[in-house]
Amino acid sequence: MDKIVSKVAALGVPGLVLIIAIGATGLAGGAAITAALAALGPGGMIGGIATLGVIGLISEGIAKYGVDAIFSAVVKELYKRGETKESIQNKIKKYPVSKDLKRKLNESLEKVSENS
Repeated sequence: MDKIVSKVAALGVPGLVLIIAIGATGLAGGAAITAALAALGPGGMIGGIATLGVIGLISEGIAKYGVDAIFSAVVKELYKRGETKESIQNKIKKYPVSKDLKRKLNESLEKVSENS
């Protein structure tokens, strides 16, 4: 059991996601891994592996910079790419985050739009 835990810990958040997906399949062994990977992403097992990679990158960024900084950077990048202020505000409304973070994101958007 300790060996399994140490291997999963080395994988971090993607490892936990994979373990949860494996448990949800109701299968055992290689069939469970195959089914879990196929369920995680578009395009079957390859998509599942790619999804785990993306989850790893996102979790690393969140751990390093924090959720607020990541969301603010995304809002700024959307504005730089030419999205309108209104379309970004609509996206912020739909984000599954706290009202406080939504307020901070809207303030960040205001600052970016004023500087442009």
